Amino acid sequence: MLSQKAKYAMRALLYLAQAQPENPVFISEIADQQSVPKKFLELILLDLKRHGLVHSYRGKKGGYALAKTPDQIYFGQVIRIIDGPLAQLPCASRTAYRRCDDCENEQTCEIRQVMLQVRDSTARILDNTSLADVMVKGTAELVEGAGI
Repeated sequence: MLSQKAKYAMRALLYLAQAQPENPVFISEIADQQSVPKKFLELILLDLKRHGLVHSYRGKKGGYALAKTPDQIYFGQVIRIIDGPLAQLPCASRTAYRRCDDCENEQTCEIRQVMLQVRDSTARILDNTSLADVMVKGTAELVEGAGI
């Protein structure tokens, strides 16, 4: 399940994607416009900055701006930064694989096989959907284009 923190991160990034790159946006503006608690948003933006998705600028004309163009920032990337792996089971994860303690045979585990398909379908959509895609297309078109 997508965390509230990840939803706030996506809302903030989409807001920044619509702003002029040469005009950084104050945290308070993002928080007000996107209904995100300011203190929580500060932590989220620091995380995104640490991963190279946003820049921060100090001073009177300071604020935040995207560090990349909207077509270079993907939903899957943001969700992994904020929430961690996309897989719902550790044995189905590509980035944080861990064998399940109660599994006798991973190769024949029906649950794992389904979760691998879920992970692959989820990753296919999220890793191919950028901020720019969402700004231009409707979400129905994105899902249809992903073959879902």
